[in-house]
Amino acid sequence: MKIVSYAGITKPRFLLVRYDLPALTLCTPQLISTSSLCISSYNEKRHGLMIRPHCSATGRTHSSSSTDLRLSKQDKFNRKREEVTSASLYTHPSLLQMKNERIANRTRVYEFLRTIGVVPDELDGLELPVTVEVMQERVDFLHKLGLTIEDINNYPLVLGCSVKKNMIPVLDYLGKLGVRKSTFTEFLRRYPQVLHASVVVDLAPVVKYLQGMDIKPNDVPRVLEKYPEVLGFKLEGTMSTSVAYLIAIGVARREIGGVLTKYPEILGMRVGRVIKPFVEYLESLGIPRLAVARLIEKRPHILGFELEERVKPNLKSLLEYHVRQTSLAAVVVQYPEIIGIDLETKLLNQQGFLNSIIGLAPDEFGRVVEKMPQVISLSDRAIVKHVNFLKECGFSSEQVKKMVVRCPQLLALNTDIMKLSYDYFKTTMDKPLDDLIMFPAFFTYGLESTIKPRHKMVAKKGVKCSLAWLLNCSDEKFEERMKYDSIDMEEMEMESSFDFNTLMEPRNDESSDYEDDSDDEYL
Repeated sequence: MKIVSYAGITKPRFLLVRYDLPALTLCTPQLISTSSLCISSYNEKRHGLMIRPHCSATGRTHSSSSTDLRLSKQDKFNRKREEVTSASLYTHPSLLQMKNERIANRTRVYEFLRTIGVVPDELDGLELPVTVEVMQERVDFLHKLGLTIEDINNYPLVLGCSVKKNMIPVLDYLGKLGVRKSTFTEFLRRYPQVLHASVVVDLAPVVKYLQGMDIKPNDVPRVLEKYPEVLGFKLEGTMSTSVAYLIAIGVARREIGGVLTKYPEILGMRVGRVIKPFVEYLESLGIPRLAVARLIEKRPHILGFELEERVKPNLKSLLEYHVRQTSLAAVVVQYPEIIGIDLETKLLNQQGFLNSIIGLAPDEFGRVVEKMPQVISLSDRAIVKHVNFLKECGFSSEQVKKMVVRCPQLLALNTDIMKLSYDYFKTTMDKPLDDLIMFPAFFTYGLESTIKPRHKMVAKKGVKCSLAWLLNCSDEKFEERMKYDSIDMEEMEMESSFDFNTLMEPRNDESSDYEDDSDDEYL
């Protein structure tokens, strides 16, 4: 520091000095009193104060202090920071505020759901509407589809689906495919997850796959109605492997469409756990694999019978009711449903009823079931009607029993047609009733197509023969018999039995009409 000049001194004990400032230093000129600019030398010496004198230039005084400068800059910075902070709080809420707001919104939505009976416990972590109004809209839409609060509670995640983004596009797509609106309620009850699906990514590829399996376009919506869960399967997973296995065991490729149309649940069955064990068990009974394939073509629903819980126990029950082990295969092939129904009760009731009405013994009941397993499903009224008809024809209860044991179909035929056949036998064929007792299957042959033509040929040739020799053969075989000079007694006594070869014969082109066979004639 260098003293350059003196300014006017009002009091001799004060000394005014200024700094020799650098050339680039700017000072703001201020006019101040000399008393405020001077520091007592006495006090300076006494207290050892470090004096930072003020400076002046050419008669103008500057009050420039480094401390004051720093303070003024800090004040400005603090003021600007407060302004920015207050502005940011206004435009961008803190994360804590946003979190609290979300919690509050979800709490309100949960309270609303509880008031209508929905339990929201499983909704934690699921993205939900932020307002009660939007949630109300979703619930109302689900109610319009026929879903109840109980249905929603069974799958509460459905409340995470947007009406416009999820529900409407999916339902529109199903409607365009041909799924009937009247089935939507049951459809969604069985597979509500479909509302989460993407039409392009999830649904359309499955529909295309079904069409590729030769399912007719008009049958695709019926398949979806029967088994909506198929829309959630992966193409390269269970669906493809189950179909491939069926083809491998002999199911005709052209029959796959009909099989899947009648029983689409096959697409969700695992080969190793369900289909293969079932097929192998039927083979172990003595049913050839190709015959099993034909059974599946005709009645694919048998694959849904539980092997351990239903099939094996039912076959055990048949053995207990005097069906022979060697006959089990024929029983299953003739009436596949017998391995899937509640059999124990039916066997018990039917055996007792037949015993009471015609005196059928337990072992005789076993023979009846072997020849016509559908007998276990006959109603009491149907049995009584046929027994009464036979008695009206002149047969005793004992004779009726023998006829039923030899031909159980007598209990299921149309009695009007039986009467026509009986009248022709009695008036034209001139044979004793014992012939009918020995061959009651006479009633199972067509009167116009078989009985009359053959009887006329035999009468014209003057051949005396039994009903069995006359009827128990094919048309070709009968033509050969008519060339015989004598009657073969072995052929007369031959008793018909089930032939697996008839089941394994290739099916004709008309076999793919996808029509279910009915057992109504037995009920």
